[in-house]
Amino acid sequence: MRAFLFILVFCIAQHAAFGAAKDSLFAQLSHAVKNKRAYTQEKDKRISVYKKLLAGENSPEEQYKINESLYKEYRKFKIDSAIYYVSQNTELAAQLQNNDLKIASQIQLANLYSSSGKYRESEAILKSIDSKKLAKPIQVLYYEFYSQFFEHYATNNYSKFYIEQIEVYRDSLLHVLDPNSIKYKINLAQQNIYKNRLDVAKKDLLYLMRTSKAKDENYAMFVYLLGDISGLQKQWDDQRMYYSSAAITDIENAIKDNAAIQNLAVIYYDLGNIDRAYSCAQSAIEDAIFCNVKFRTLRMSELYSIINTAYLDKEAKNKSELKNYLILISVLTVFLVLAIVYVYRQMKKVSRVKEELSKTSQKLAELNKEILSANENLKDTNGQLYESNRIKEEYIAYFFDICSAYINKMEDYRKMLNRKALNKQHDELFKLLKSTDIVDNELEELYKSFDTIFISLYPSFVKEFNALLLPEEQVTPKANEILNTELRIFALIRLGITDSVKIAAFLRYSLSTIYNYRTKARNKAAVSREEFEVMVSKIGVIQAKQ
Repeated sequence: MRAFLFILVFCIAQHAAFGAAKDSLFAQLSHAVKNKRAYTQEKDKRISVYKKLLAGENSPEEQYKINESLYKEYRKFKIDSAIYYVSQNTELAAQLQNNDLKIASQIQLANLYSSSGKYRESEAILKSIDSKKLAKPIQVLYYEFYSQFFEHYATNNYSKFYIEQIEVYRDSLLHVLDPNSIKYKINLAQQNIYKNRLDVAKKDLLYLMRTSKAKDENYAMFVYLLGDISGLQKQWDDQRMYYSSAAITDIENAIKDNAAIQNLAVIYYDLGNIDRAYSCAQSAIEDAIFCNVKFRTLRMSELYSIINTAYLDKEAKNKSELKNYLILISVLTVFLVLAIVYVYRQMKKVSRVKEELSKTSQKLAELNKEILSANENLKDTNGQLYESNRIKEEYIAYFFDICSAYINKMEDYRKMLNRKALNKQHDELFKLLKSTDIVDNELEELYKSFDTIFISLYPSFVKEFNALLLPEEQVTPKANEILNTELRIFALIRLGITDSVKIAAFLRYSLSTIYNYRTKARNKAAVSREEFEVMVSKIGVIQAKQ
């Protein structure tokens, strides 16, 4: 009997400890989600180091390596930026006449295209490459990314054929990988999961997990696959634990292509834990949009709307219950007041009744002030959301227009160069290639377009900016200008681009020049120097809210 009681107490204690561990892990995940901005800033700092190297004088080979590093940093962070640097490497590889580097860059570009939803472009690149003629390291890249292509496509277009193709290319990948490499072991585990050899895969992954660092990107993959296995084995608690560990690791590494937190949103929704499901879904869709991972964005959009609706229903229910409680409390309060009045009348202590009523009135007045203050804060928040959505919609439309125009210009320029090359007009061809006129013209047109769209969004920007300066220090653009350099710098700050390095890169000025402009403007400010740029960043907010 004593042994039975001991076992029962031990089991209860173990269950309680496991529940506490799960809650602690979700608390860590919530903390990581709240601190995403800090992890993103750390990522930006690492990226800025490579960009500074890129800004210096480099040989084509050195530039290719720096671009490669930037691609790796951006690949699961900002796909559009990763595409830019891989495209640069494609051109550099052609310049270096290195076919292996060129094909490697094309394969990387195909992978980025499939992540961003450009499946046709991705497939066209991959089909154009003869894998049998590739060097072994490039074959590894080819088979890995071809497998991922079908994985991305199958996420939103499920088909047994696509799933089979994932495994076909994974099998080819395993044949060319070093069996001792981490990549080989991960892919072998995925193959074992597909073939339902779950115990074998789990044993290998547990070993890899124990022997790797907790913040390593591979660690996230190990625990994510363990989560998949736990789900297949219906070990739901383990599944949530492993997915949570994977999500935390990805967030701390500023990985925006985060599948684990998406899975957690689904799991918590199925469990009826709407608060946790909403928290995970909101973080997942923010990251997917930030990274531009289209196959995850499409999957999360539908799920997010379902979870968001459930979350709003829950909030409405809570508010309804709160309203009922308030009514009940109000009724009880009325009876209490009546009882007090009755007692006080009986005891002829009217003065004390008045004193209590006065205190109650003061509390209600304070509560009304707090409610009014909360309403004002809500109005401010709605105004900011309105402004953000308006700017986003206009800039998206403008972005597509300018990209289309730029592509047409580049096509015309290419055709012109091609004609001169065909006509053997080499002198004119070299003259055009050496000339910076086209770049200068494009920059001038870009700045004019930027000025036009910015002023259309913030028509009173120049007036409000001058209101922050001393009367004798007003800034007035020339007759043929919309904005001058100084106004353009603070226009970028108004859009949230406060990093002088980014501003200098956009405006093609040195970093010291940008610092000088910002310092001079602060010195001319009619307001506090410390608050000047903060006030610039709020220009137009009132108009947006109206």
